[in-house]
Amino acid sequence: MLGPLTAGDARLGGPRQRAVLARLLVARRRVVPVRTLVADLWEEPPDGAVGAVQTFVGALRKALEPDRPPRTPSSLLVTEGAGYALRASDVDAWRFEEMLGGDLAVLDEALALWRGPAYAEFAEEHWARAEVDRLTELRLVAVERRAEALLAAGRAAEAVADLRAHLAAHPWREKAWSLLALALYREGRQGDALEAVRSARHALAENLGVDPGPGLRALEADILSQAPRLLPAVPSALVGRSAELAALDAAVPAAGLGVAVVSGEAGVGKTALAEEFAAVLRGRGWTTVWARCPEDAPLAWPWQQVAEALGAELVAGDRFHLRRQVVAAVEAAAPVLVVLDDLHQADEETLAVLAAFTGASLSGRVLLVVTTRAAVPSEALARAEPVRVPLGGLGEEAVEALVRSISRDADVRAIHERSGGNPFYVKELARLFAAEGSLGVPAGVREVIRHRLAPLPAEVRTVLHQASVLGRDVDVDMLGRLAGEDVLDALDVALQRGFLVEVAPGRARFTHALVRDTVYGEVSLTRRARWHLAVAEALDQGEVHLRAHHYIAADARGEAAVRAIAAAAESTHSPREAVALWEAAIKAAEGTRPDLLTGLARALAVNGDLAAAREHRSTALRATTDPRALAEVVGSFDVPGVWTTSDDPAHSAELVTAAERALAAFPGPTATRARLLATIAMEERGTGTRLAEAREAETIARDLGDPALLAFALNAKFMHTFHRTGLARERAAIGVQLTGLAAAHHLVTHEVLGHLIGVQANAALGDFATADRHADAADELARTHDLPLVGVFTDWYAALKLAADNEIDAAERAYRAAAGRVEGTGMWGVERGLLPLALLSLHGPSTVDLDDDWGPLRDWVSPLVLPPDEAREVARALPPGPADLLSEVRAALLAMAALRLGDPVLRQRAYERLLPAKDELVAGTGLVTFGPVTRFLDALRAAERA
Repeated sequence: MLGPLTAGDARLGGPRQRAVLARLLVARRRVVPVRTLVADLWEEPPDGAVGAVQTFVGALRKALEPDRPPRTPSSLLVTEGAGYALRASDVDAWRFEEMLGGDLAVLDEALALWRGPAYAEFAEEHWARAEVDRLTELRLVAVERRAEALLAAGRAAEAVADLRAHLAAHPWREKAWSLLALALYREGRQGDALEAVRSARHALAENLGVDPGPGLRALEADILSQAPRLLPAVPSALVGRSAELAALDAAVPAAGLGVAVVSGEAGVGKTALAEEFAAVLRGRGWTTVWARCPEDAPLAWPWQQVAEALGAELVAGDRFHLRRQVVAAVEAAAPVLVVLDDLHQADEETLAVLAAFTGASLSGRVLLVVTTRAAVPSEALARAEPVRVPLGGLGEEAVEALVRSISRDADVRAIHERSGGNPFYVKELARLFAAEGSLGVPAGVREVIRHRLAPLPAEVRTVLHQASVLGRDVDVDMLGRLAGEDVLDALDVALQRGFLVEVAPGRARFTHALVRDTVYGEVSLTRRARWHLAVAEALDQGEVHLRAHHYIAADARGEAAVRAIAAAAESTHSPREAVALWEAAIKAAEGTRPDLLTGLARALAVNGDLAAAREHRSTALRATTDPRALAEVVGSFDVPGVWTTSDDPAHSAELVTAAERALAAFPGPTATRARLLATIAMEERGTGTRLAEAREAETIARDLGDPALLAFALNAKFMHTFHRTGLARERAAIGVQLTGLAAAHHLVTHEVLGHLIGVQANAALGDFATADRHADAADELARTHDLPLVGVFTDWYAALKLAADNEIDAAERAYRAAAGRVEGTGMWGVERGLLPLALLSLHGPSTVDLDDDWGPLRDWVSPLVLPPDEAREVARALPPGPADLLSEVRAALLAMAALRLGDPVLRQRAYERLLPAKDELVAGTGLVTFGPVTRFLDALRAAERA
């Protein structure tokens, strides 16, 4: 649109066909009635104008969507009511508008989109003029915003050239004149800047008959007075320290001496803060001098640096007179800021000179700012009551600003956590991520920390190594047991040197995760393993997850390690963590253990890897012969299921056989029997033949008062509430029971199941408000507990809602995206045939292609497209079908076939199957909808009467 009209590689037709496309683009996705198109294309419409528009639209559809299959509706140029709409998404003019708020690079890209005047060939058409004027104005705004961005980037010379060309064509743009004058001034061309203001005054008077506005008049006054505000602000690299800068500003004395102490760990930004504040005072006319306190420097070396910087020459003499000379030299330069960096390394004489300042009566304004990592042993400094500015880690917002200046993709929250907000660590981590995509220990950080470790006594380094094995948080008693000696003296040194901080009596913490990781990395693998094993064996049995962590880190083998790791796997709420723990337990066991394989299978299923779960479960079954052990393996797999079609019928048959074999050993009403019965009902889902087993399991679970077992039994019962259509209310009641029971007993996966059942059942009942609440609750639980498969069902439900609201194009996009999420999950019962079914529900039988993968639904849809005689034969041969979530769908498909074929036998069968669901929608899957059941019943009755 920003130039001659093009549409990618599409070959557009003649002027009127192109005008139709342009007119629809001007409407910006809104419907344009055919009568409006006719009126806009012809001053005096000829006979057949409507047909001509329809011909143009048809040709445009072929040009814009050349790969669209025959007889499928267009998703781009759509018919709505008595008009057309172009549902375009990538239009240069629309992208241009979105980019107007960007930085210099984005504005360059935006202006590069223009290939000529907007709607070049239609600019004079009455229906295009307003849009052309609007886009032209926005382009002028973009040019001026780009000039502002050039000025902000310090590129005034470029701005001058661009603005002169801009104003030559548009001399009435007052904002552009202001920018030109400012750019010239910043180039040191004050006379030219004033001449630009005079040219602006003349151009405005000549073109518009007006005087310059207050902004331009104020700019002229500022240029004449050389106002400092016209100069570009010096960009600051300091972020997140406004409060600390304000504290330093408060230390500036009205007269005499002021003192401020900036303290904090290495890399926290003490020097950067002092530098920033020095720049502030320089801007106020202060003299600023800087000195550092290096290790092994001559006595009072920093003060010699200060004197030299001020142009003073110190005359050799005794220490008393030397101190007086330094004070006099500094006082003579007042107002003066003296920064002493790294005062924790200062020698006694340097501190003595500092004390001389605190005892002197100064006539000028002097501010001493010192930076230090540790407390400075100076009584005189303390007596001076300095303003204390402790620096901690930056907040997450400031960390984000630092990170984004280096990497656009890094995980800000993870960097904030690992760095503790230390700016040096933040920047190093961001650089490491930008270079390698990892958040390990950056080489620069490692070198700094090792440099700090090197001077420590050997016994202190050993204790720090042992502490690192415990993790970032250190239990001092456990550290003592590991070290085998009193560790308090070594801990005191580590605390003083800033490697650890005390968080409570007997509890310490490494100052940063990076410090801990660096120290830990210095420990040999063998020593690490031994220390981890010693910690695991010393921990209390109740420390389930901590013991498992140390056994795994020790690469331990044996029953003690297996028990600890398996216990952690059982108790974790994260499916991903459970998978890793079960795999570690199997490794520690060094052999096939059915109980461990079953645990892994259960975790894999909840985590979304159903194919691997089935494989491990089968392995566990084949490795078990004892009936009780077999019952344990079969019954322990209580993973919830919401879809009534088996993903792996062969595997389900294997489980049912094993369960029935074990069932004979448990005739009484025990939990084991209930689990076996529920398993049989779950695995024979969709048959409608195992409701008795599910009900017996429910009764036993209620009598035993076992909530987890009852949830499993209710799930099995749900799987057998499909023996006829119209049972949505019964299923909704089961969903309510499940959510209440599971929430009360923290059974997260069954609580999710209850909500998903609620989505399905209430969608069938047409109660979308309640279904929405269940979907939202399921999604929230999935986010909290990392349950990836939940989104598969709620995404499909979101698409169903769009379809129910007749948002056909949006629903199709949502269905296709949702279908992509199912792929690779192992949920073949859901995956096969569902997307073609969804498209059929949206567009009708014209979309049916029997070459698509319809799965078990192929025989049910083929009568909709086969030749009538063949279709009738296939339809009449159809069985009742499984007792599952698709029962209403199959009945609706049968009704569609009966109506197409005019077959009374099929009409009667379809009517009888649908009648029990007369008050429902064909939406019980919670995934697709064919609308109200009554619509099919009415159509079948009408056909019968006809």
